[in-house]
Amino acid sequence: MATEDNGYWAGSVGFAFLAGAIIGMGAALLLAPQSGAKTRKLLKTYAEKAEEEMQGKAKEVRATLDTTIEQGKRFIKAKKSDLTAAFEAGKDAMRKDRVS
Repeated sequence: MATEDNGYWAGSVGFAFLAGAIIGMGAALLLAPQSGAKTRKLLKTYAEKAEEEMQGKAKEVRATLDTTIEQGKRFIKAKKSDLTAAFEAGKDAMRKDRVS
């Protein structure tokens, strides 16, 4: 899930779409001329589908988060070694300057 050029996170857009679809389905079911039992059954079915979709999205988000964390760890490790090398070079330069 990447940030797009317009600044919206793809997960946010997907979540908004899903929430709108659920609200729309709920309104349609409540306003439709059906029996209460049939409406409750349809609502339950839609809720179960929405739950499955949300669990799938949560797994995708978790995978993306894990990847991002690993990339961050590698970045920090690389920068730490760069900083250590720069620090050591600075110490060596100070030693050489003192000896001269």
